Amino acid sequence: MTQPGLAVQSSASAANKWAFPIPANVFAQTVTEVQHYTDGLFRFRITRPASFRFRSGEFVMIGLPNAERPIFRAYSIASPSWDEEVEFYSIKVPNGPLTEHLQRIKVGDTVLMRKKPTGTLVNDALIPGKRLYMFSTGTGIAPFASLIRDPETYEKFEQVILTHSCRYIDELKYGEELVALCKSDPLVGEFAKDRLVHYSSITREPFPRTGRITDLMESGKLFEDLGVAPINPEEDRGMICGSMAMLNDTKGILEKFGLEEGSNARPATFVVERAFVD
Repeated sequence: MTQPGLAVQSSASAANKWAFPIPANVFAQTVTEVQHYTDGLFRFRITRPASFRFRSGEFVMIGLPNAERPIFRAYSIASPSWDEEVEFYSIKVPNGPLTEHLQRIKVGDTVLMRKKPTGTLVNDALIPGKRLYMFSTGTGIAPFASLIRDPETYEKFEQVILTHSCRYIDELKYGEELVALCKSDPLVGEFAKDRLVHYSSITREPFPRTGRITDLMESGKLFEDLGVAPINPEEDRGMICGSMAMLNDTKGILEKFGLEEGSNARPATFVVERAFVD
């Protein structure tokens, strides 16, 4: 599945080379598409191994074959479980042990991916409800990019509210393209058009909605803008993915609303993803 209007590199570079055996628990996959959104954000897609299975919303460890002992980091899978390829959305960190090199990949290069996905941002970790809030900042939108393209999400919830807070307006582009694609998708489009709500906010420049999502929740502006009642444990469910400070703050607010943190082993009314890329 390729998003319309996205830049695909036309000339593939030679695949990365390595002089050591690939471990049995690692896939070596080929980059099929790369798009850079800003100086600090990009997304890429790789081939999907026939044996690789995951639930929408999970993350996996990825690395590069640029050392005898490659560095692996947790990355949320941004593509849905049915996709024929695997997509990731990443920040660029100048001196990051992995992202410093990952941001330079080209079509045809090799990315290493461990074979076992995991994570708590999955539909199975929530008990049934009416409305699902997906709270994200920055690249924390990645697992929700997977979930909003999965029919199971719309089977379980009547309304899906994707919030995405960033510092600058151009950092919202991935989410805007994602939601537009979702609403025109032949598999989930008929559900997403009526039931998926995209609520974005900016913290460092003028925008119709400014402020941290936690401030917008506590002031009540989020619910006023959406035209819904404040969060309540009888109807509402939550998922959170972002920086550690955002995770803790949003978690605290949901608990004030009466929601309880769940897990794969014990589903409840909200879940938190704690594996976030540095």
